[in-house]
Amino acid sequence: MASTLPHSTADVKGAKVLMVGAGGIGCELLKTLALSGFYDIHIIDMDTIEVSNLNRQFLFRQSHVGQSKAKVARDAVLKFRPDISITPYHANVKDPDFNVDFFKQFNVVLNGLDNLDARRHVNRLCLAANVPLVESGTTGFLGQVTVHVKGKTECYECQPKPAPKTYPVCTITSTPSKFVHCIVWAKDLLFAKLLGDKNQENDLNVRSSDAASSSKNVKDVFERRKDEDIEEYGRKIFDHVFGYNIELALSNEETWKSRNRPKPIYSKDVLSEELAPQNGNVTNKHASDDGLSVSAMTSLGMKNLQDIWSVKENSRIFLEALRLFFTKREKEIGNLSFDKDDQLAVEFVTAAANIRAASFGIPLHNLFEAKGIAGNIVHAVATTNAVIAGLIVIEAMKVLRNDIQSYRMTYCLEHPSRNMLLMPVEPFEPNKSCYVCSEMPLLLEVNTNHSKLKDLVEKIVKAKLGMDLPLIMNASSLLYEAGDVEDDMVPIYEANLEKVLSELPSPVTGGTMLTVEDYQQELKCNINIKHREEFDEEKEPDGMVLLGWTQPVSGAESKDKSIGNGASTSDATIAAAESEIDDEIGIVSPLKKRKLPDDSDVSKAVTETKNHKQLQVIDDEDDLVVLEGNLDGFKKRRL
Repeated sequence: MASTLPHSTADVKGAKVLMVGAGGIGCELLKTLALSGFYDIHIIDMDTIEVSNLNRQFLFRQSHVGQSKAKVARDAVLKFRPDISITPYHANVKDPDFNVDFFKQFNVVLNGLDNLDARRHVNRLCLAANVPLVESGTTGFLGQVTVHVKGKTECYECQPKPAPKTYPVCTITSTPSKFVHCIVWAKDLLFAKLLGDKNQENDLNVRSSDAASSSKNVKDVFERRKDEDIEEYGRKIFDHVFGYNIELALSNEETWKSRNRPKPIYSKDVLSEELAPQNGNVTNKHASDDGLSVSAMTSLGMKNLQDIWSVKENSRIFLEALRLFFTKREKEIGNLSFDKDDQLAVEFVTAAANIRAASFGIPLHNLFEAKGIAGNIVHAVATTNAVIAGLIVIEAMKVLRNDIQSYRMTYCLEHPSRNMLLMPVEPFEPNKSCYVCSEMPLLLEVNTNHSKLKDLVEKIVKAKLGMDLPLIMNASSLLYEAGDVEDDMVPIYEANLEKVLSELPSPVTGGTMLTVEDYQQELKCNINIKHREEFDEEKEPDGMVLLGWTQPVSGAESKDKSIGNGASTSDATIAAAESEIDDEIGIVSPLKKRKLPDDSDVSKAVTETKNHKQLQVIDDEDDLVVLEGNLDGFKKRRL
């Protein structure tokens, strides 16, 4: 494909290129740029190298673990292309140093990012700086490359992007129906409660408080007494979360009229009084004692990650992992957060999730599968990253030649369609209703007598519009400003945040037009306010509705509004990316309601993508899904 693309050597040699991301795609991209004749390359990446990167990010070695990805990638490439200039930045692309003026110095920006927030930020800076952007993403055998040029093609935000998968707390704590629900409970609630920040409230606190009215005070059940034996403490936790709490849930008969009743599990029912290591291997029980190498499996003589443990084995792992945390890693207790590269944490979460799954009649999973779900891991294919990197460079060369008619959005498929694995699609013109590149006013329905300014800032301006350092004005009155603010204005803005919209110094009521701006992104939009008295707490938990923006799509929207065992949604949700490939994965397409260039053979592509249900494009372990597989009804539009 590359051999058919004529290009000027001067265009490439004289180009100044910015790469954002030096991970799975980034490593391949930097190598391909260097070997394609690019002489001035800049790389931004805030990450350090992890062991899990080494199977595909080929510029890194074991000795590089813990070092900056951008700097190590530079050093590796300079070994075989010492005559080029590579400038690394071990930093966050959202840092103030990387402003519009910084972006203006480049001829093209190439993204190899792993999250929606950073992608949106780079898109806005490229628009403000009028610099072309080439986007990309991969997951397994699937991938895509898209081109975004201000005023000529749609921007990255012209089409809706997926919201993180969320689960109502009531589903996670009371009526789980999938293994991922058990994983979220074990990781985000139980692990966090026992080993994380003690001041962080979560639903386990609520459950304990609810039960405090009983004769036994269980409010402090998660606290370990000074003189309490670790084995006794472990069994107490086990019996409370897998036994007592389940019995408490069963007491609500209404909940189980249309659901299978869970079964309480107590330690005495699955374990003998003496917790002897498996196979009598007592000597291994205290073997591992250095940080992340500590392992409950090693302690108990269990080796195969692919084995599905029985309830008894899961119980042994759970208690042993808890014991090891409190005896070998006691200094970390209170500051721990789940890390997919922390073997003991993965063992604990896997065991806890499996015991809960057994209680609710959900099939158990092995540690390898559980780790993938808990760590949001979509296993990467290095070849896909290499193919996508090559396509990025091809599009970059077209951009440098200003060859607009040749621009293509290219999708890498898992199975051939029309004897092709690469599906090219012409770019589409800007979306006239896009608030980012077309400056279309937005409409916010809100109860101006009830909602506070801080609600608008957190739920709308930051969460939905993706602004980091917003400024909000009502006509000529400045209501709020984030970032570098004069000291005498800080208390004024803080006071405004706590005020109801209609009671601000410049009242915000129905008919008001607010101007919201982010100077760092050089993004400005207007929001028309419409007063509305009531909102559905279940369907509209924010208490306000933003219209006219590209609404993130979640998998749940394409299915029943209820989640889990028919449980109703609530305003309290837990975010989680579901690694299991099923038809509930939230996916959004930049191709929705559009048609591929060819007519006769498109049905093959449609059949293929339907067989995949919905395609997702994720970079390595990351959780951004950006490609939908259903290609029905695409309408071709030329620039």
